Amino acid sequence: MTTIHYREIVCDGHTFSAEVVDEQCTFDLQQFAQACGQSPDWILELIEYDILAIDTPPEKHQFLGEDVIRARKAYRLQRDFDASLAAVAVMLDLIDEVQQLRKQLKHFH
Repeated sequence: MTTIHYREIVCDGHTFSAEVVDEQCTFDLQQFAQACGQSPDWILELIEYDILAIDTPPEKHQFLGEDVIRARKAYRLQRDFDASLAAVAVMLDLIDEVQQLRKQLKHFH
C-alpha cells in the first residue's frame, strides 16, 4: 500500500491542504485509479486521449507518482471548465509547452 502524505499550508490567514506524492512510487491500474480518486475506466479514457502516455497495456503498466499529478490536474481541468477530455488534452499540452518555454527562458537569462 502506498502512503500519500498530507500537509497543511497557511498563507495569508487561509489554510490549504496539499498532498505530497512520491514521484518514483509505482502503481498498477487499480492502485493508480484509487490514488487518483477515479475509476479505472476514467484512467483508460485518459490513456485513449493521450493525456497519460503509456507504451504498454494498461493492465500491465506501472504508473508513477508523476502520473497521479497529471491525472489529478486533468480531473480539475475537466471539472472546473466542464471540458471534454479532448479539450483537457489540449489544455495540458499548452500548459506543458508554457512550462518548457519558461524553463528555456530562465536559461537565457
